[in-house]
Amino acid sequence: MGHVRRSLQPDRHGGHGPGGDRGCLRGEEVNRATPAARADYPHLHTITTRWMDNDAYGHVNNVVYYSWFDTVVNEFLISHGVLDVEHSQVIGLVIETQCTYFASVAFPENVTAGLRVASLGNSSVRYEVAIFRGDETSAAAQGHFVHVYVDRLSRQPTPIPAPLRTLLQSIQPEHP
Repeated sequence: MGHVRRSLQPDRHGGHGPGGDRGCLRGEEVNRATPAARADYPHLHTITTRWMDNDAYGHVNNVVYYSWFDTVVNEFLISHGVLDVEHSQVIGLVIETQCTYFASVAFPENVTAGLRVASLGNSSVRYEVAIFRGDETSAAAQGHFVHVYVDRLSRQPTPIPAPLRTLLQSIQPEHP
């Protein structure tokens, strides 16, 4: 993800992205990532916003984005048959998340979550996720999720099973 230096400007709701203006960064220069392109994400999943997703500032609250990240990752794994939430012996636990916001989203908009794998280790994977409003091609928000795969019972790290690794490699851009 590229970076560009910009001034923080209020969004269409008068705040500085989800959560509104908290009084910090006013007028300061900050380094911000450049919004990702929809075409850079090999897996896309449409999500319908809900009335309850909006907060007092009139846009989707920042915590909802993390729910969308979790949704697109697990939808991908379940729909490809590599995760059974009740019975899989190896499960992914989230150890790190991050999100950068570029534009507000509000109910009743539909969003599309884009998913790709940035890096794949022996027992961990870093997913990159972007949220796109409607048919827009630039991300409204983007970030990452890191899963460490563990044995369901012992919670000890374990190598990523071969079928899961193969699936993850299929959405890893630099992997052939």
